[in-house]
Amino acid sequence: MQLLYAQEKSELRAVWLTNVDSNVLFSDQTIADAMDYLGSIGVNVVFPVVYNKGYTLYPSATMSRLFSAPVLPNSPFVGRDFLRRLVIEAHRNGMEVIPWFEFGFSTSYSLSGGHILAKFPGWTLKDVNGNLVVDNGFDWMSAVNPDAQNFILSLMTEVLDNYDVDGVQGDDRLPALPVEGGYDSATVQIYKSENGGQLPPTNNFDAAWMKWRADKLTQFLTRLRDSVKARGNDVILSVAPTPYYWGYRELLQDSKSWAQQGLVDNLIPQLYQYNISDFNYALNTTWNDVGQYNSKVFASGILARVGSYIVDTLFLGQMLTATRTKGVKGECFFFYEGLRANNDRVGNFLKRNFYQLSAVPPHRDGKRWIQRAQIINETDDPAAKIGSWSSYPMKGFQGAIYRTDDTVYQASIRYSFQVSQAGYYDVFAFMTPNTIWTQQAVYTVYGDKDSSGVIVDQTDLARKGWYKIGTVYLSVGTPSVLKVDNSRLESGKYLVADAAMIMLNRRLSPGVQLLVEDADAKASGPAVFELHNNYPNPFNPTTVISYSLLHKNMVRLAVYDVLGRQVALLYDGEQSVGKHEFLFDASNLPTGVYIYQLRSGEGSQARKMAVLK
Repeated sequence: MQLLYAQEKSELRAVWLTNVDSNVLFSDQTIADAMDYLGSIGVNVVFPVVYNKGYTLYPSATMSRLFSAPVLPNSPFVGRDFLRRLVIEAHRNGMEVIPWFEFGFSTSYSLSGGHILAKFPGWTLKDVNGNLVVDNGFDWMSAVNPDAQNFILSLMTEVLDNYDVDGVQGDDRLPALPVEGGYDSATVQIYKSENGGQLPPTNNFDAAWMKWRADKLTQFLTRLRDSVKARGNDVILSVAPTPYYWGYRELLQDSKSWAQQGLVDNLIPQLYQYNISDFNYALNTTWNDVGQYNSKVFASGILARVGSYIVDTLFLGQMLTATRTKGVKGECFFFYEGLRANNDRVGNFLKRNFYQLSAVPPHRDGKRWIQRAQIINETDDPAAKIGSWSSYPMKGFQGAIYRTDDTVYQASIRYSFQVSQAGYYDVFAFMTPNTIWTQQAVYTVYGDKDSSGVIVDQTDLARKGWYKIGTVYLSVGTPSVLKVDNSRLESGKYLVADAAMIMLNRRLSPGVQLLVEDADAKASGPAVFELHNNYPNPFNPTTVISYSLLHKNMVRLAVYDVLGRQVALLYDGEQSVGKHEFLFDASNLPTGVYIYQLRSGEGSQARKMAVLK
């Protein structure tokens, strides 16, 4: 038995967000709803796709300049910036956003290279016969070609420079190069220059030739890492390669070297399997190949859905139990819709069984990087009203909205926030556009030493939802941060007020340390006396049992078999108010169902758990 202290876990809990077989990114509302749900079940990182089919899903200056196609044509991403909205909604819920460049060095799917290779044929990855390399339907450009590398780098750094994201991610196509490729003129010339003028071997699987190409990918990853870290040591570089035992041979992804050299902040091999036997093989082999060399960055890619397949919760519990027993620092699910299928069955299972306690990603070294936003509704006490305002039954952030049509007397609402950490904060107002609202709403943001005003058109449909008003430096305290007033309200129009929000700006305040206890502690302590579901469940051989005490009390925590015989006594003594955890080891117990019971002066509760060997 081992007593664990009440603190957040260090665990990656991530989800890939796709634009294939999912509409989650197709509207601002579906994005907001998804981020609310993921935040509610304990997810701490989202990986949204931003590069697919050789096009960006965000408005890209690079793609516009090179291909006159700033965004994926004929898609729900035209005319909007989904990534900017997603960053706001994810950060509002305390989750990090690390954009995923899914297509990587693939240019198209079964389109003979598509628009990219049509314009830059010299980037084409060729096989020994001089043909375009097509791997599982994907057309490829050469990941060794310096111009192709620069193109990918320009996209990734463009996102880092233009969005408040927390990192970038490559996958099984970034960096990668199908083993049959490498015979394009650019790659051949580089090889000859480094090998005394010799041509590359014609055997794709020549060991030295494979290593030379794999090393070129590792060199590119090093260059990418340097570009990422040049923008801040806290900016994350993530990769999600295929398992090493397959990925090195087929795609020249040397993830073992990536881990050994410390090139990435998290490494998430795609351990996509359909039964526990195959999963354990993939997990154990990949752990031995890669994970053991840098366990802090290692997490598991878990297949939650593909086509009609949706992971069963029993199988999911077995996989997560296996990874935790191995010491793996969390997981990422492919993909979001798998968590939401069947009335959120998988997502709710995670919340009940594995994500009961909050967690910070291991790459943050125990510190919370993104804190949940602080939101003040217009009906809350910290929103001080002056003048004539009335409630109007239009959906705002929470409930209805306030409005005024008074153009004679002053009308304003001033929002004050509790600031626990000094730093730069982004200030937002929630917009509900309507044609009868004002085009001259006056918003003023107040910092420690100055203030600034901005005029906002409240009829503009592009500003629906959270809209950034400004950025200010705030000291610890309860300052007035935002005011909206009617000083420029037109006759016959309405000024509208709804919720306001502040979020720590991490680009301007990278040194602010959000201690876990400060970020999530509840001033009033636990709300109820409760014995929580153990996690994982089922398990083999260990699980965590936790409970909350309202008062200092004598406590007895024991485990029984189904016949009522005590098989373990975990604690018998006095404990203080708060949450407590025990690690229960069932190594000496057979497979079966067991009951764990908590008794104290506050009552008695019992729950079931299953040992599965």
